[in-house]
Amino acid sequence: MQDNATEVTAAGIARLAGVGRAAVSNWRRRHTDFPKPVGGTETSPSFALAEIEEWLRAQGKLAEVPLRERVWQQLAGHPAGPVTALLHAGSVLLLVHDRPTEWLALTGTDDDRALAERLPAALEGVLTPRFGHATERALATPDSTALLPSVALLRGAAELAAERGARSTFAFLLGRHLDANPRQYTLTPPGPAELMAALAGPASTALDPACGTGALLHAVRALDTRPGQHLYGQDATAELAALTALRLALDGHDGEGAAPAIRTAAADTLRRDALGSVRADVVLAHPPFNERGWGHDELAYDPRWEYGFPARTESELAWVQHALARLKDGGTAVLLMPPTVASRRSGRRIRADLLRRGALRAVIALPAGAVPPNNIPLHLWVLRRPAAAAPAAPELLLVDTTSQAGPGDVREKQAWTAVRDAVLDAWRAFDRAGTLAERPGLARSVPVIELLDDEVDLAPARRLPPPAAAGGAGELAAVRERFADTLRLTTKLAPPAATPAASPARWPQTTIGELARAGALTLRTATATATAATSGADGHARVPVLTDHDVLTGAAPSGTHTGAALDGEPVLLEAGDVIVPVVGGGAAVRVVDEATAGAALGRGLALLRPDPAALDPWFLAGFLRGTANNRQASSYASTATRLDVRRLQLPRLPLAEQAGYGARFRSLAAFEDALRLAGRLGEQLVQGLHDGLTDGVLEP
Repeated sequence: MQDNATEVTAAGIARLAGVGRAAVSNWRRRHTDFPKPVGGTETSPSFALAEIEEWLRAQGKLAEVPLRERVWQQLAGHPAGPVTALLHAGSVLLLVHDRPTEWLALTGTDDDRALAERLPAALEGVLTPRFGHATERALATPDSTALLPSVALLRGAAELAAERGARSTFAFLLGRHLDANPRQYTLTPPGPAELMAALAGPASTALDPACGTGALLHAVRALDTRPGQHLYGQDATAELAALTALRLALDGHDGEGAAPAIRTAAADTLRRDALGSVRADVVLAHPPFNERGWGHDELAYDPRWEYGFPARTESELAWVQHALARLKDGGTAVLLMPPTVASRRSGRRIRADLLRRGALRAVIALPAGAVPPNNIPLHLWVLRRPAAAAPAAPELLLVDTTSQAGPGDVREKQAWTAVRDAVLDAWRAFDRAGTLAERPGLARSVPVIELLDDEVDLAPARRLPPPAAAGGAGELAAVRERFADTLRLTTKLAPPAATPAASPARWPQTTIGELARAGALTLRTATATATAATSGADGHARVPVLTDHDVLTGAAPSGTHTGAALDGEPVLLEAGDVIVPVVGGGAAVRVVDEATAGAALGRGLALLRPDPAALDPWFLAGFLRGTANNRQASSYASTATRLDVRRLQLPRLPLAEQAGYGARFRSLAAFEDALRLAGRLGEQLVQGLHDGLTDGVLEP
């Protein structure tokens, strides 16, 4: 009964059967016995999961649903919504971990209704020691009526936990949910979250007053797993506060440190501070930006405004002062801020007082793309609550990493690691000595007296001297020489004049689908979650992932796959594989070389692995890139173009003839790579000359 309550969309059916969505649409049209929709809309219908599984098995399209996939579909299609399902599953996973024998006793019956009626008391016995009494915590104990539609999901989640552990199971479900609903949440990527925790340092007591899904407190926990730690979170959305509590409670499981004491509250932090008695060693926050209704009218006499009453347009400075108010003397706060807060005129008096009293210690500009929104280089503010007898700090650290990586580059693990190391090295040196020798273009400590002018502008880019143009005249000369060499190589690789055919070739055609059925190639799509390469300190091995952006730009693999995600084993690339983006409408194809082999296949990509006895990979890639070929194999929606790889066509040619075409296509790819490199070097040379001339370090 409960399986029938779980619904699945066409995308979920495609995932279950390992096919594209177009195949599901074809099945609906061609098979009169295909299950009828039970919900959704006319354009996006949903189906009963149990009926779909039965139909797929009857058609021989599904041997058995993987357990993790069954659990995910039950969660995603839950009648009360996926967040409610996630809270139910997380609560039971906590029960499974803390009291496994009690869970086994509860599940000794096949009667779902009896289990739902007995579960609330068992859950209360676990949740109260973990999170406090029902009136004190954000995570409520669901009653039997609410639990009944979740019973099949809960049994499946417990079974998955028996295989993989409670922590990994919840991390998989939460990660898949966040990945499937990116626009519903303001997420702090793992890399920046870990950087914020590292800037603040180890903490026995940590608070996030805008906790969201708990990424920052998770980073604190990963940095310091000693026993006796207390973690506090508050969010205006009750579901997020509850999710944070479960995430943190399950963080310490599976032998990864003692569980911390956790308290989360659901309330508007600025208007109704539910954790007002907390004094923390560390406060981390990614608060909402540009709020006009943050409580300006009713909070005029709030004691938190030690540094001045924030203007209606300065909600971020209200969050800054809230963080300082919740710190112990000498405690550290790190907040993610929009760059305008550093220079907006309406906030200059508060910024000045933060400087005079030594509360603001550093302003760090991150590269655009490090944290959404990806087009804005956000700032990190590092603050420290002044001790009563401590003298005010005479200098402020300014760090600007915006030139170290672009919006696309910062997603690469190597680029983010360089940003992180530069920030931490500058901050730790400054924190030890109270001053920092100038690092041109990157960091300097500025005397507070220099900043207390009419503007109190703290934007790092306006206070830091630029680095020497392109690294100096010598580096600029080296760039020019490399650019000239690349131009010569490009000219050498330029394709010769094409010989017109006497008449257009008329080859017998086949399709990728036919070749796959005949065994001439293997068609694969990604099964594992690919994320931005800003990795967290979770201790799990990470595999580089080739993304659709990498294929389009010719870049090295820039994503990562975390082995703990339980989202299936990644599809690993081999030299000679042909990679095709399936979304976007561009005619782009990439042949995997030895440097890229070993990376994982990212989402939105199809992998074709040709049998070398039947197909030349460069011949295959070249013909798949044809504009007309892509056009006839594409379908068009209101917002995107999707390529049905199985419909792409290929001439039927002997292997010897394929090799001739393949060699020509390979030379064109080398020419295109050289053009890309020449373009990047040319841009670097032009900007370096502009900077050198305008900075006065180069003669005209």
